[in-house]
Amino acid sequence: MTDTTRILNNESGYATNVFAEKEEQMVQVCENLENLGFLPKELVKNEVTWFYNVETISNHIMSLYGAKILAYTKNENVLDINLQKETEDSAVFIHSSEPGVSQINGPQHERIIDEKFLDNSTPSEAYRVESYRSSSDGEGLTSQIRSYFVTKCEFENAAPTAEQETDIKQVADKSFLKKATDYTLNIYGEVMQTVLQRTGPVIEMYEVKGSRERRLIIGYRQRSTKGFFSAVSDLYHYYDLYSTRKYVEQFSNGVTIIGLYLHPVPQSKAAPIEHSIYQVMKEASLLYCLPKTPLQEDFKANKLSVQEMVYGYVGWIFAQHFLNRLGKEYLSLTSILDRANPVHEEVLSKLKKRLRQDTFTREYILDIMKRYPDLLKVLYANFATTHYVNQREASLQPTMSYQRLTNMEILSVAEISKKIKATTLNAHEQLVFESFLTFNKHVLKTNFYQTTKVALSFRMDPSFLPETEYPSPLYGMFLVVGSEFRGFHLRFSDVSRGGIRMIRSRNREAYSINLRTLFDENYNLSNTQHRKNKDIPEGGSKGTILLDIDQQDKPLVAFEKYVDSVLDLLIDGETIGVKEKLVDLTGKPEILFFGPDEGTAEYMDWASQHARRRGAGFWKAFTTGKSQSLGGIPHDLYGMTTRSVHQYVLGIYRTFGLNEGDCTKLQTGGPDGDLGSNEIKISSDKTIAIVDGSGVLYDTEGINREELTRLAESRLMISNFDITKLSAQGFRVLVDEDNVTLPNGIVVENGLYFRNTFHTNELARGNLFVPCGGRPESVGLDNVHKLIGENGVPLFKYIVEGANLFFTQEARLRLEKAGVVIFKDASANKGGVTSSSLEVLAALSFKDDEFAQHMSVKNGDVPAFYENYVIQVQNIIENNARLEFEALWREHKKTKTPISILSDELSVAIVQLQAQLQDSGLWDNVELRTTVLNRAFPKLLLETLGLDALLERIPESYVKSIFGAYLASRFVYKYGPHPDNFAFFEFMRENF
Repeated sequence: MTDTTRILNNESGYATNVFAEKEEQMVQVCENLENLGFLPKELVKNEVTWFYNVETISNHIMSLYGAKILAYTKNENVLDINLQKETEDSAVFIHSSEPGVSQINGPQHERIIDEKFLDNSTPSEAYRVESYRSSSDGEGLTSQIRSYFVTKCEFENAAPTAEQETDIKQVADKSFLKKATDYTLNIYGEVMQTVLQRTGPVIEMYEVKGSRERRLIIGYRQRSTKGFFSAVSDLYHYYDLYSTRKYVEQFSNGVTIIGLYLHPVPQSKAAPIEHSIYQVMKEASLLYCLPKTPLQEDFKANKLSVQEMVYGYVGWIFAQHFLNRLGKEYLSLTSILDRANPVHEEVLSKLKKRLRQDTFTREYILDIMKRYPDLLKVLYANFATTHYVNQREASLQPTMSYQRLTNMEILSVAEISKKIKATTLNAHEQLVFESFLTFNKHVLKTNFYQTTKVALSFRMDPSFLPETEYPSPLYGMFLVVGSEFRGFHLRFSDVSRGGIRMIRSRNREAYSINLRTLFDENYNLSNTQHRKNKDIPEGGSKGTILLDIDQQDKPLVAFEKYVDSVLDLLIDGETIGVKEKLVDLTGKPEILFFGPDEGTAEYMDWASQHARRRGAGFWKAFTTGKSQSLGGIPHDLYGMTTRSVHQYVLGIYRTFGLNEGDCTKLQTGGPDGDLGSNEIKISSDKTIAIVDGSGVLYDTEGINREELTRLAESRLMISNFDITKLSAQGFRVLVDEDNVTLPNGIVVENGLYFRNTFHTNELARGNLFVPCGGRPESVGLDNVHKLIGENGVPLFKYIVEGANLFFTQEARLRLEKAGVVIFKDASANKGGVTSSSLEVLAALSFKDDEFAQHMSVKNGDVPAFYENYVIQVQNIIENNARLEFEALWREHKKTKTPISILSDELSVAIVQLQAQLQDSGLWDNVELRTTVLNRAFPKLLLETLGLDALLERIPESYVKSIFGAYLASRFVYKYGPHPDNFAFFEFMRENF
C-alpha cells in the first residue's frame, strides 16, 4: 500500500450489464402477477419497473411488496427483506441494507459467501461475486436493497505456465474478461503481479474524477485468509463508509482481487473520505491476518476498534498460555526433588503436564474480557503508546487511529493496575487483565502496525516466565499469531539454531491437549537442543506452529505466514506503506537460523528463497536442510548423523576389545530410513534382527549383508527383502500378518504387536542394540525389566541410542545399574546438528556469487569445494564423537557416575563455560583469539578465504560463539564436567 493517489475517469470499471429481453420479460411478469391477484392491479407495473431498475429477479417481487406492506403496517420506514437461492454453480442473495451499517442480527449473506464460496477457493473450484446496492425508491425508506450474484468461474487456462500466470488475460474468468474495461484489466493486472511477487495483501486506492467515490482494490493469494470479504465490509462501515458495488474476481494463478466502490454515509459526522479510506487501507492488513475473532461482535457494534479487537485477541492467546500457573503441589515437589538430577527433572516435566490447573479456560478468559471492553481499550492504548508510529507523509494529517490514540487518556502502568483492581469484581478477573499488562511490558518489537503483513509477530522479553517452572532462562522468545495457527520460537542464546515443528491435531480433544502443552513442549525441545548443540557455536532453539483445529489442511500456508512475519522483525523496513521501520526495544539486530523438523522438511528451500526476496543478507544461512542446489548438505546422503552414532559403536569395540564381525546386533529403524540405511552401509557386524515400519526381519546366523545393503542403497523397507536369503532359523513377520509360525514353533498372533514389542523380546538377545528409529519412550519404567531379563542377565551388553528419546532417563539408569553400557541420544546422534552448523558457517562466509560457485550442486555437478567440504564436515563429526566418547568413559570409570547422567553434566558444563568465555577478557586477547579461530574454523574455509575475510563477513556474535564453543568443548572433554580450580589455567598453558 502506498500514499500515491491515482485518478480514474468517472467510469464503472465494468461494462454495463445488457438484458436484451428485459422489456419482453417485464410484460410477462406483469401478466403473471396480475393473474395471481395478490397485488393491486394499478401497482403491478410500478413495482415491476422499480424492481428491474436494481437488476434483480422477477419471482421475488411478491416478497418485496410484502415487505413494504409490513413496513407500512408497523409504521416503520425500513424494508425487511431476506431472499436467497443457491444452485450447484451459482447463488443469489438479496436483503434489505442500511448504508454503512453491518448486519449483526439480520441476514449474514456475506459470511455465507465467504464460507461457501471464497474461503477455500482454488483454481479448480473458484467463484466470482458481483454485488450491487439499489438507490432510494423515493418512498421514504431509509434502507436499500443489497444483492449478491455468485457464479462459478470458467477459466480459459486453468493451469497456466510460469510465463502465462503474469498475464491477466491468460488467467482470468471468461465472464470477467467480457465485463471488465481495459482500464480495469490494467489495474487488476498490476495488482495481480504484485501479489505474485510477495506475501500479504496488496491494497490500492483510486479517486473517481468529479465524485466522492473511491475505488479500493485488494489483492491476495487464494486460501491465505478466511472470512475476509465480510470482515472488510465491517471495517469500512466502522468508518462511516458504504459500498454501491463490489466485486470479487478469481484467477487461475491462485490470486483473488476484491474491488470496492466506496462512498461516505450521507449526513454522517465522519472524517473526510480520504482519511477514512486511508484508515481502511491501513487496517485491512490487520483483518487479513485475523478476519474472524471471538471479539468480532464488539467491533461490529462499535464497542472496539479494529486495533483494539485484534489486540484483545492476541492478549487472549497470551493469557491462555501463561495465566494457568502450576499449583502448590508442584512447588512443594520442586523443593523436595533435585532439578540438577536428570531423573528428577524428567519426573517434574511429566508432572507439570498433569498438575497444570485449568482454572482459566479459553472460554472463561474470553467471558471476562467481554465484560470489560473499556479495560481492553485502556490496555490497548498502553500497548500502542510504545509501538505505534504515525508514518504518514509530512504533508498529510496524522492517521485517524493516531488521532484517536492521542485523544485517549493515557495511563501509567501503576494507574492501569489501580484501574483494573477498581473495575474488576474478583481476583480471577483482575489476573486476566494483569496478564495483558504483563504482555505489554514484555513486547520488545512487533509488526502489529506494519501495513503489509500476513500474521502478527511479537518479539518478547521472556523474563516474565517463573523460574520455578522454567529454571533455564530463555534468551529470546517470539509469539506468532495467524488466522490458521499460533506459534512460538524460543532460543537459549543469541546465536541459536533449531527446527520448526508443525503440530497437527487428529480431533478436538487432541487439539485441546496440544494447545495446553504447546509452550512447555517448545521450551523442552529448545532446552534439549541447547544441550545437544554443545560442540557448535549455535545454542538451542525450536519453533512450533500449532494449526487451528479447522485448518489442518493448511500447513504450508501457516509455515509461510510464520516465516514471513518473523522476518518482519528481523529485517528493517524502509518503505512507508509497505514495510516501515518498527519500534525496536531489543537495541540490536537479530538473526534466527531455522531447520527442518516434523512436518516442515519440504519447506526449507522456500524459506531461504523467501528471505532472499525480502532482501535478508543472511538468506543463505537462514535455513538448513535445503536442497543441494541451494547449498544444503543432506544428512541422509552423506550419513552425517550415522557417522556420530557409529563412532560410539566403534568406541565400544575398541574399549572392550571386540571384533566387529563377531558382534550380534539388533537395529530398530530399517533400510528405508536415514540412520537405518547408513548404519547398514557403514557397519560390518553380524546383524541378527532389524525392525522397521513394515515388520521384523530376523536371522540367528546374521542377516544376509549383501541383500541388506541392496535395500539400504534403494531406501526400501524389509518387506522388500528376498526371504530366500534367510537361513533355516530366519524369518520375516510383517505388521499386517497374523498367526505366523516361527521356525522355533512359536506362533505370532498379531504382526503389529510383535513388531512394536520385538526390542523387548528374548529372541532379540545380542551383544549390541542400536536404535535408529522408533517411537519416543519406547522403553520406560513400564517395560525396561524385559530388557534386563528375569534372571538379571540383560538382553544386550551395549546400547548406542541413535534415535531421539528411545529410552526414558529412568530406563537408562535401570539398564546401567544392571550392567548395560549405554550411551544416550544427546551424545550419540549429534552429527546432524554439527553438519547443519557447518552448512550455516559456509553460507555466512561466502558472498552470493562465491556461494553459487562453491556450494551449489546443479544437474549432478558437484563443485570441488563442496565435495571436499563434506569430507571435512564428516571428519569433524567423527572427531567430536570420539572426544566425547573418551571423556564419558574416562569420567565413568573415575567417578562411577552413570554415563546417562554424565552426558547431561558434560553438556551443561560446556554450554555454561561457552557463555562465560564469550564475555570474558580472553576474546580481547588478539593472539589467543587468532590461534583458537585458526583451529576452530574448517581448514578448507581458511584456505579458500583466509581468517581476515571470515572475520569481516561473519557476524561478530557468531564468531564469538565459535571461539567459546571450541574452547569450552575441548576443555570439558579433557578435564570433565567438574574440574578443579586450576584445571583451566593448566589447559590454556598446555594448549595455547
